[in-house]
Amino acid sequence: MNMARLPDTYDVIVVGSGHAGIEAALASARIGCRTLMLTQNLDTVGQMSCNPAIGGSAKGQIVREIDALGGAMGVNADATGIQFRMLNTSKGASVRAPRAQCDKKAYQFRMKAILEAAENLDLKQATASEVIVHGGKAVGIKTDLGVAAYGQSVIITSGTFLRGLLHVGSNSRPGGRMADASSNLSDNLRALGFTVDRFKTGTPCRINGRSIDFTRCKIQLGDDPPTRFAFFSEEACAKGGPFTLNDVRGDAFHVEQLPCWITSTTSKTHKIINENLHRSPLYSGRISGTGPRYCPSIEDKIVRFTERESHHLFLEPEGRQTQEYYVNGISTSLPYDVQLEFLRSVPGLERAEMMRPGYAVEYDFFPPIQLLHTLETKLISNLFFAGQVNGTSGYEEAAAQGLVAGANAALAGQAKDPLLLTRENSYIGVLIDDLVTKGTDEPYRMFTSRAEARLTLRHDNADQRLTPIARELGLATERRWEAFATKRRVLEQCRDLLSRAKIGPVSALQMLKRAETSYRQLPEELRATAPDSFWEIIEADIKSEGYALRQKEHQKTLATRSDQQIPDGLDFSKVPGLSSETRQRLTKLRPLTLGAAAKVTGITPADVSVLSIWLARSDLGYTRPSTSVSVRVGA
Repeated sequence: MNMARLPDTYDVIVVGSGHAGIEAALASARIGCRTLMLTQNLDTVGQMSCNPAIGGSAKGQIVREIDALGGAMGVNADATGIQFRMLNTSKGASVRAPRAQCDKKAYQFRMKAILEAAENLDLKQATASEVIVHGGKAVGIKTDLGVAAYGQSVIITSGTFLRGLLHVGSNSRPGGRMADASSNLSDNLRALGFTVDRFKTGTPCRINGRSIDFTRCKIQLGDDPPTRFAFFSEEACAKGGPFTLNDVRGDAFHVEQLPCWITSTTSKTHKIINENLHRSPLYSGRISGTGPRYCPSIEDKIVRFTERESHHLFLEPEGRQTQEYYVNGISTSLPYDVQLEFLRSVPGLERAEMMRPGYAVEYDFFPPIQLLHTLETKLISNLFFAGQVNGTSGYEEAAAQGLVAGANAALAGQAKDPLLLTRENSYIGVLIDDLVTKGTDEPYRMFTSRAEARLTLRHDNADQRLTPIARELGLATERRWEAFATKRRVLEQCRDLLSRAKIGPVSALQMLKRAETSYRQLPEELRATAPDSFWEIIEADIKSEGYALRQKEHQKTLATRSDQQIPDGLDFSKVPGLSSETRQRLTKLRPLTLGAAAKVTGITPADVSVLSIWLARSDLGYTRPSTSVSVRVGA
């Protein structure tokens, strides 16, 4: 059969232009491989389909890691942010996380400009319909127009578009997101032998800001000065191009930040939703896919948390040049009329005009145990999956996978060692290890509790952990490396000064180990040797050293207790410190040992640690399980 083909042959072909596809294509191109990105619509490159925000708890750490590896997400969020906040500032340094509300269209257009300007990267509009496989290897892509593109590796980053089905009440239509077509590529991959499953996600309605009574809402302002994602500000500015929204000048942005607003649902809201549950596709049986536990629809919230009289809603601007507001907290697929009715039962939204309704989307994904840690598939070599096709949720988790898949596809083509991040050096390593070893039975979201080494995986030290790796692989620019090397040298000098400077009978370093002390108490001449942001890093390092060492020793002890039995019939609801989700999972699956519990999808290292401590303190005994028990646990 004759088939038209693109005149060029590529090293790496990326299917999809969402957050995973962007980082995959840019990573491959940075390493020096000729890269092709195929997307259904060049006008929706980098589209923020749900909330136009980047970062958040654990996710902010991932964005910092992406930036440390040379990625574009943090740089772009800094340039197009309209509100910046550091979360969990009252807690320890390990759980603090940056978050930015972005101008939706500015983020999208600027990211497209970055891709178009990147060396070694071509963008083409086409819908992939088939992976071309020869001799057990992926060698190209065929489009729905019968055009073939050939390359050494193929990366699938199709997001929610694989047989996507949109739901608003009883109305359903094919689509990866509202107003965009779905893709049947998963049918081809199923025919090639891949296991395919079904998940669902959703998004809230958008309302007209002119119809909001802000006097009835609580204002939420951004931080001043804002915390940026990019470690290297000069590179962020250099990449700005014509769509830079915010000009970085020292520690400030010249564009004023926009406020967000807080309101809440009411008993009337809950009554309206309860009376219309039968019209929700979630409860009428129209939706079969599993949804995200940690981002439930408003219908789920009302049903699952009947004791709650209200739920917070956050009114977040979608951009500087639009009146659209995103209503964070009411993801829904209820009919249009019900959405409008319950919206108008919320304080401040009594006259709300709905510009876009909320909806749910079902889509195909590939259970990620079919992947290696490089994100290459086990079934077909040179074929990689990244993003929501692997069962994850969130822009940040998708972008992280895209970067790893893009780098590894490029490195494989150059016969170089792969990029293999670990649970000890990054949240990205935790993410990938969880996916490929445990799989996931619901859309996966990152939490700090999933990481054993979370005390040392802080947002502020991601460059120290990962930029040397990026440099070795060719992911970091020369300018970035020079800036990092200078920063590392200054940090080392500061620590040396602390060890030699005396404050009373002890060194300044010993003083900073005390919980009640701060770098702000250092002598002025010592503080003047580095920016405050550097001293914050050093203080966090010093204060966490002892805890991190104890945490590491505890994990070693846990590893030796993997065969510790969990008594049959144990009431997990009586174990303090376990989340309700963990109790549900353990009660349902009844693992017989700590090791078996650790392998349960959704059970975190923190959960296993809590269970181990409780078993030891409860004097429930420690016996090595019999062979029959081991067989039962593995079944």
